[in-house]
Amino acid sequence: MTKRPQIIAFPSPATAPSALRIEGVHLRRADVPVLDGVSLSLQATGISGLIGPNGAGKSVLLRVIAGLIEPDLGEITLPLPMRGRIGLVAQRPVLLRRSVRGNLNHALRLARVPRHQRADRLQELLTLGHLETLADRPARQVSGGEAQRLAIVRALAAHPALLLLDEPTAHLDPRAVQAVEKLITEIALAGTKILLVTHDTGQLSRLAREVAFMHRGRAHEVTPMPAFLHRPQSAEARAYLDGSILL
Repeated sequence: MTKRPQIIAFPSPATAPSALRIEGVHLRRADVPVLDGVSLSLQATGISGLIGPNGAGKSVLLRVIAGLIEPDLGEITLPLPMRGRIGLVAQRPVLLRRSVRGNLNHALRLARVPRHQRADRLQELLTLGHLETLADRPARQVSGGEAQRLAIVRALAAHPALLLLDEPTAHLDPRAVQAVEKLITEIALAGTKILLVTHDTGQLSRLAREVAFMHRGRAHEVTPMPAFLHRPQSAEARAYLDGSILL
């Protein structure tokens, strides 16, 4: 017998949790476990990293947290400010066949930003993403790094308190990576919690306060970033950092 997942909103800030908690989350597809009892607790502020080999379940877990996939079993507990305020940027975000400005305007309309506030908010997003000179360019003609910055600031249209990023710098050149990381840092400093999936331990060391390591649908440890790099707690994490093939 399965139990429906719950996302709990607490009645007042005094009783709300101070961490993002995932407890016993299971998900099977074609009778194969994708998430196998994932349990972890993440800080409610700053940048947390989620790392592990391909197929570990990282991207699926992001979609479960975002409410796009319903797990078979488990519970997700959010700090009160995050309830109903979650943004997600996929590894390959889909940009509309519109200009950069058009993509942002569409997101602002969906977020129900009042019409008289949209122009100012749109300019804020363009400035944050360093996209001002590209505002009237077709979104699908910008570079990979510019497209990722657009996707990230587009996700901010609804003022999310939790932003989930799935490998936002995959396949980008170093200059583009630097620009995206700068944007991520600015967003976190402004108060948005970020959960970042990446395979890049260097990126985690530059950005993240803590890291959760996943393998075969399970979270094997959650630890401060420096400790993870130098003193990983699990044999799986040690093997991963050593470059061993994990099966």
